[in-house]
Amino acid sequence: MWSYDIASSTWNQAQNPQTSPGDDSDGGGQPVQNAAEGAGLTVPSLGRGYYFGGHLDVHTTAGWSISVARVYLTSLLEFTFPGRSNPSVSNNNQAAGPLGLYRNITQGGLQDTASFPERADGVLVYVPGFGADGIILGLAGGNNDTFTQMNIIDVFDIANSTWYKQATSGPTPQIRVNPCAVAQSAPDGSSIQVYMYGGQNLVPAGSQIQYGDVWILTLPSFTWIQVDTTNQSVPPARAGHTCNSWNAQMVVVGGYVGTQLECDTPGIYVFNLSSLTWQNTYTVLEGANNLNQQKPQEMDPNAMSGTYGYEVPELVRSVIGGSALGGATVTAPAQTATAGPFATGSPITYTVTGTGGAIVTETSSPKPGSGGSGSGGSNNGSKGTNVGAIVAGIIACIFGILAAYLGFCTWVYRRQLHLYKNHVAMAQRAHLGTPGVVGAGIPAPGTSLDSRSRNSGEASGSASGNGSGRGNNRTPYQQLASNNPNASQLYGNISTANSSTEDLISGQEPSFLGVFLNPRRSLRVVNRD
Repeated sequence: MWSYDIASSTWNQAQNPQTSPGDDSDGGGQPVQNAAEGAGLTVPSLGRGYYFGGHLDVHTTAGWSISVARVYLTSLLEFTFPGRSNPSVSNNNQAAGPLGLYRNITQGGLQDTASFPERADGVLVYVPGFGADGIILGLAGGNNDTFTQMNIIDVFDIANSTWYKQATSGPTPQIRVNPCAVAQSAPDGSSIQVYMYGGQNLVPAGSQIQYGDVWILTLPSFTWIQVDTTNQSVPPARAGHTCNSWNAQMVVVGGYVGTQLECDTPGIYVFNLSSLTWQNTYTVLEGANNLNQQKPQEMDPNAMSGTYGYEVPELVRSVIGGSALGGATVTAPAQTATAGPFATGSPITYTVTGTGGAIVTETSSPKPGSGGSGSGGSNNGSKGTNVGAIVAGIIACIFGILAAYLGFCTWVYRRQLHLYKNHVAMAQRAHLGTPGVVGAGIPAPGTSLDSRSRNSGEASGSASGNGSGRGNNRTPYQQLASNNPNASQLYGNISTANSSTEDLISGQEPSFLGVFLNPRRSLRVVNRD
């Protein structure tokens, strides 16, 4: 281990470092091996670094016999920075000294089983949240005989020092070694996109095929999405390169491009992680803090750095839902997690506000134990379930139903009013026509109610040959109904409580209130007309 002292501009080497005892470690007191081609990762917010897998051979270890085959590793070497503490190390949670602390994690969950493959030339990606200290994803890599499949992802829960496996969905990238990968968080934290670029395939043995493709593994759904760069000017395919993200852009440096290209010019490339396009220049965005984070994440030391300006690409939103700022609707792995941080935890989420403090997106808070405070993460501005939005939605739904009901009643009322006018016209024709026809005896408009009743009774008495008609005070429409054998079918029973139907039968103009109170009865009259 070499360290560089900035103040004195000098390099210093730690002599004969040894491991410390701790959770799932080798027991401590063991020399740190000079493993090569492992996957390295630094997590500044935790003050730790990690080195995963790799191999030992004659080129790495003094005294190694050339007759002894290369040995591939499954261990995860953890380094705690000087001055930082680590509760997983058995030192009474004291801060590490000037040489730091090593913990060789060899028994974390699946790590000591045959299902956990040996590997080198892989890549590690840190993702905050989902566990008290975040998680690490192990992608790609392999040994001389086998290569890590990309449809099963190794997930390391840092706080519990335990490895898990998580199945993926969607199209699966080809097996490969030496790719690079970076992660970006949606502004509200509801989803994380891991971008993997390049790498090479060593199958069959002796053959090297470099890749120039870009893949996205979106979390927590664990879905692979391939980026289409067919119509773009793309860099030469490569392996063994490095990737770093800042201002929502991935900067690619170096790599092996095969024997077909003498010189890779310029050797540095930029990929826009929001628009999913290769671009000619790197664009510096202003307004972020020193962690380069999207507000309001800027005060959270556990948030994913380098995400300022990042927007969830449309290609990803078509799979997980939501908007450019987050709000993912797919919040669990497509292949259900049975254990580990994705079965019990959740991401660190935020409320994103726009101009004037208006809420742009809002996601639910992390579950207990999956973030919160201290080293486990923060939940700045998280509001949980938006009760106001739910109440507003219910009120809008009620008004919508009421508007539809009023519209229906208006239609029925207009139909009944039209029917009423037709009946008035028929009554006028009957009054002016020959006695004895249906409706005869119904007075013309303008005749007083007493005279109408009297005339109606007299007409009825004359027709029957006796004087009983003098006591008949039925309304003209009741008289019309008595003369019409189909009246009961047309108008129904008129002995019930007053409604627009009774208004129509009694010769009165239908009222909208009557229709509103009994639309079904009113509609029956309209349908029988």
